[in-house]
Amino acid sequence: MKLVSLNVARPRLTVYNGNTINTGIFKTSVSGPVPLRTLNLDGDQQADLAVHGGPNKAVYGYPSEHYGFWQEELPGTNLPWGMFGENFTTEGLFERDLHVGDRLQIGSAIIVVRQPRIPCYKLAAKFRRNDILARFLRSGRSGFYFSVEREGVATAGDSFEIRSQEPAAITIAEMNHVFVDDRYNRELLDKAIATPALPEDWRDHFEKRLRGIPVTS
Repeated sequence: MKLVSLNVARPRLTVYNGNTINTGIFKTSVSGPVPLRTLNLDGDQQADLAVHGGPNKAVYGYPSEHYGFWQEELPGTNLPWGMFGENFTTEGLFERDLHVGDRLQIGSAIIVVRQPRIPCYKLAAKFRRNDILARFLRSGRSGFYFSVEREGVATAGDSFEIRSQEPAAITIAEMNHVFVDDRYNRELLDKAIATPALPEDWRDHFEKRLRGIPVTS
């Protein structure tokens, strides 16, 4: 398991569908050590802090293995590392294996798995196509957000080390499944709500879903 590419960006303006958008999604790979802070990486910044950033979205990881899928889905599209707005392009980390609350070390930093990525219109602006949002959700290839438990420094090429796992907690893949495909799966909703490291906004969302399940006699 390793960090294939480390990508950062400051917000910039782009125009899509006649609208001017301020976004930090245009990441580029950087070499050399980069400090990880509680809210983001040095050299990286989110444009709209109402929906992006914060301690539970400090670092966004996306598997390099997913790029082959997208190359087939979107033939002719240029897909450099960082195309999905990820800070970490990873190798060997997958949504099905990562539980919310799992702790990993990368370089001298310790990070914690928190939640999947739910795309917004800025991904459509990056790809210049509106259908990418639905495709991204349906694919289950969401990537994963981390919080930073211990600040430190990471460099492209560093290996990930599992420090601790939460096998009873919901996985990122299961969160994707219950969010998109099986919205009222009581077992997964209960599992998510019982996950200690689940962010509170997700817990509220799943509790509302649970209350919406009809009671059968």
